[in-house]
Amino acid sequence: MNRLRTLGRRAAGPGEPVYVTGEIGINHNGDLGKALALVDAAADAGCDAVKFQKRTPEICTPRDQWDVERDTPWGRMTYIDYRHRVEFGEDEYRAIDEHCRERGIDWFASPWDTDAVAFLEKFDPPAHKVASASLTDDELLRTLRATGRTVVLSTGMSTPKQIRHAVEVLGSDTILLCHATSTYPAVAEELNLRVIQSLMRDYPNIPIGYSGHETGLQTTLAAVALGACFVERHITLDRAMWGSDQAASVEPGGLTRLVRDIRTIETALGDGIKKVYESELAPMKKLRRVPATATV
Repeated sequence: MNRLRTLGRRAAGPGEPVYVTGEIGINHNGDLGKALALVDAAADAGCDAVKFQKRTPEICTPRDQWDVERDTPWGRMTYIDYRHRVEFGEDEYRAIDEHCRERGIDWFASPWDTDAVAFLEKFDPPAHKVASASLTDDELLRTLRATGRTVVLSTGMSTPKQIRHAVEVLGSDTILLCHATSTYPAVAEELNLRVIQSLMRDYPNIPIGYSGHETGLQTTLAAVALGACFVERHITLDRAMWGSDQAASVEPGGLTRLVRDIRTIETALGDGIKKVYESELAPMKKLRRVPATATV
């Protein structure tokens, strides 16, 4: 039973170091410079990958919302114009791809429609991500399965029956499941981190990860202690920036601490086999008053 998944430069799954992804999403606000700065922040922190979101605005935006006006940092504009304003095209992704190669970090994205899948395939990504909102989109899932790549599937806002159906559509051989709560930011009372262990029990042949939208770092670290082999957190240059995902994101300093503490936790978890360490022999000799009758 293979529970490892190929994700670019290395594998993710049990026995491997936790695969850490910085979710840039659209926190770049359509600014390539900010996107590259976020790539740098993730690389400097020791992340394995960054992730973006790719939409075809005319497909993903409901037609009755196109002409609805809204206030944005660039003035008042229609919603469809806003969706185009924060969407990168091929030139921007070529620059992102080159920069990620220079920094030695992988990148992939969440395509929200089948045209977006075709767009991303031009860049030979290490994986694709299914956002929780897309878990019930069978056409998208079938298109992603046909790529043959690893598919990371987030399970927020989804029932166990819906998750099981999505797994059946995608096939279990190439997917990695992520527990998630799709609130931005999510409160601790609704994170339900024990679902990670429930998914491990229900899908013994699939690696299980965690996609977090909470504030703070401690609950993500708890997810690692519970067995998550993949971790994704939204990242930002400044949580006060404009955008719906900024408040639930981690700034560069916090991201560095998160990766550092994940590495400490996975080292501390060990192999689960109780033993007497050589470093304990001197304290044993000094402190144990009654010698053990059993030596094994």
